Amino acid sequence: MIRVGIVEDDFRIASIHQQFLESVDGVKVVWQALRAKDTWEMLEKQPVDLLLVDVYMPDQSGIDLVRELKVDFPSLDFIIITAATDRELVAQSLSAGAFHYLVKPVELTKLQEVIERYQQRRLFLQESLYADQEEIDKLFVHAAAVKEDETNLPKGIHPLTLQKVIDIVNSLTEGTTAEEVGERLGASRTTARRYLEYLIAEGKMRAELEYGIVGRPERKYFGL
Repeated sequence: MIRVGIVEDDFRIASIHQQFLESVDGVKVVWQALRAKDTWEMLEKQPVDLLLVDVYMPDQSGIDLVRELKVDFPSLDFIIITAATDRELVAQSLSAGAFHYLVKPVELTKLQEVIERYQQRRLFLQESLYADQEEIDKLFVHAAAVKEDETNLPKGIHPLTLQKVIDIVNSLTEGTTAEEVGERLGASRTTARRYLEYLIAEGKMRAELEYGIVGRPERKYFGL
């Protein structure tokens, strides 16, 4: 479960973002902070893994807040959410260590994609003692390259997550279910099934119905 805090001075926008986030499996919004100064107190009381931070806060720049929080909470991750599209702000956010930069108004599908990427990175870092160059490249892939890949994929399908699904299925030679893929991916069964069915439609995977002793047949997925 990824614990999230929202730093946003407009409570209406904060509530919308919370609703978006809580529609993603494996995510729990722990608190909201309406001021940058409130964030410190909230973190001391209830630590989180990820913060969604607005740039223009009434008492401090969100980017300056991120830089300061990183000193005392080095493992804390950030996603910047703002209406600003200034290239300088994007550069400052990258320099401050933000995981991503989202422009308001944020679409649910886009936020879901970013959270899925974040879940994938956390899962990899938590479970893997060693990494080969290919796995490292996936983590450090340049944003422009990701964007280029995304243009060739339907909405809701992210290239990094897609490759992870392929790797999972190919490693399980006896087949697997959407539920199992979701567990290994750190995502919901619905998300896993979306990727699996896309791969079948593209001819990169196959599925069979497996009949058990009781209950409905189960759909199992196999690599080619």
